[in-house]
Amino acid sequence: MQERDLFEYAVLRLVPRVEREEFINIGVVLYCRKQQFLRAEVFLDQQRALALCPDLDLEVVRQNLEAFGRICVGDKHSGPIAELDMASRFRWLTATRSTILQASKVHPGLCADAGEKLHQLYSDLVVLR
Repeated sequence: MQERDLFEYAVLRLVPRVEREEFINIGVVLYCRKQQFLRAEVFLDQQRALALCPDLDLEVVRQNLEAFGRICVGDKHSGPIAELDMASRFRWLTATRSTILQASKVHPGLCADAGEKLHQLYSDLVVLR
């Protein structure tokens, strides 16, 4: 039997008008300490986002999502948060905040391959079928 490792994940949400608390799932971030894995998979459905907030600045959202991804991989040119250790970056990325990009509560699980699990969660929780 293949060994399975503990991982944690959160769903990334776009909350264009925070005061309304309406959101769409736009991604998943997954951290697995044992596999030295911290990545996010995201997709911004522009049509759905604009349906919630017609005056949403999609370019600002894209820039924030790109920064999120750079922090995940520890891009040293992405500021002091990106220079933290992997666990600290994950905790910072998934911290509760009242901004248009938010993370759900963190959920645990077990997996053999963190990359495959990230893709599976993304498919199950974000992609509309």
